[in-house]
Amino acid sequence: MLTNPPLYRETAPMPNTEQELDLDWQVAPEESELWRVLIHNDDVTPMDFVVYVLCHIFDLTSSRAQAVMLKAHYAGLAYVTSLAREEAKYRVGQAHGLARGKGYPLTFTIEPE
Repeated sequence: MLTNPPLYRETAPMPNTEQELDLDWQVAPEESELWRVLIHNDDVTPMDFVVYVLCHIFDLTSSRAQAVMLKAHYAGLAYVTSLAREEAKYRVGQAHGLARGKGYPLTFTIEPE
């Protein structure tokens, strides 16, 4: 009669649970640290396209997107929103990809708040 081999076979000794462990701890940056997304004016990208990007990529309302677009148009730079760093980078990348796909130089940058 054949018997099944054991499912667990101890190959290494178990660590001494009474031994002190020397661990280095690293604290990840808080996700709540926000980064400001800024839009830069250019003389090529159509205003309606800018509003479209602000609404669909950055979730601004139409009226807020128009206000941001006009601020960038007249002042050269405007605040869009504040997001966690990775989210800000992701959305800026989406916006740049959409703009470059249409041949527009629309530019966003991020900075710590």
